[in-house]
Amino acid sequence: MSNDQSNSQRNNSQEITPRGRRMRKRTAIILIVIIAAGAGVGIWAGVTYNVNNAFCSASAPIKIVAAENFWGSLVSQLGGSQVEVLSIVTDPNADPHEYESNTANARAFSCANLVIVNGAGYDSWALQLISAGNNPGQTVLNVQELVGQAIGANPHFWYNPAFVNETVNAMYNDLVAIDPANATYFTQQYVALNASLGPYIQKIAAIKNQYANVKVASTESIFVYLANATGLDLISPPDFMDAISEGNDPAASDVATFQNQLTSHSVQILVYNNQTVTPITTQMQNLAKSNNIPVVGISETVVPPNTQFQDWMFAELVSIQNAL
Repeated sequence: MSNDQSNSQRNNSQEITPRGRRMRKRTAIILIVIIAAGAGVGIWAGVTYNVNNAFCSASAPIKIVAAENFWGSLVSQLGGSQVEVLSIVTDPNADPHEYESNTANARAFSCANLVIVNGAGYDSWALQLISAGNNPGQTVLNVQELVGQAIGANPHFWYNPAFVNETVNAMYNDLVAIDPANATYFTQQYVALNASLGPYIQKIAAIKNQYANVKVASTESIFVYLANATGLDLISPPDFMDAISEGNDPAASDVATFQNQLTSHSVQILVYNNQTVTPITTQMQNLAKSNNIPVVGISETVVPPNTQFQDWMFAELVSIQNAL
């Protein structure tokens, strides 16, 4: 597959319409790449560097910008020594939905060989930067388009193991298309990455084998894909989860239903997004704890930020399994 073919497949639509913005009190604001003394400063592999200089002037490695660090972690492992990866959204203490891009981001996007975005309204700011950068030789991987989902779909694709596999395969194909001379190296990296994803996939299967159809609750739609993969019966009102995910107030009837599910012990665990803090999610957590229902937190970014994707997912799955 040529680079131009990859571009035409992935860059057909400009997803500008954002998913509902969250109006929430935060203890931190996402500002992963900041402006300092007139120069953009970013983080890559734990190293601080000047985006305008080191990242954009590098000619040997493939320059990759990932809108979020879960996709950045995977492509980093695939590309190995042949890539330089900049993940924009990495802060585990802030809400990715609230991210606002800046000029350093724009510069990095404009000079990247490959850009990876989540899509589905989750990172519309990134698509705007791609459009503004006007780099016709750039390959864009939009996960939402890759997995055949609509813009308004549940955007938490990285919690769907099937979508993760599809995305890893697409990343591999893009790297080979961009740098065919290193195809053998990328193939070796691809085989190694798939092997390292094994324990995470096996843990999903183990939970499904042991706890299929067990009723669980979640404050947000972030857990829907993983609940389906593990065979758990997520009974929280869907409209409640969607409302919280989109920064809206859930209907009073859905709140009452959710509260009743917790007080009546209809669920075995409560899963919540630990990167959002609202009065209603806090209320549900406290209600679950007062009724001796285990509460498990999961996140929207890799935690800690320098952890590999599969280790982060495995740790969350172990927490869920232990709580069950």
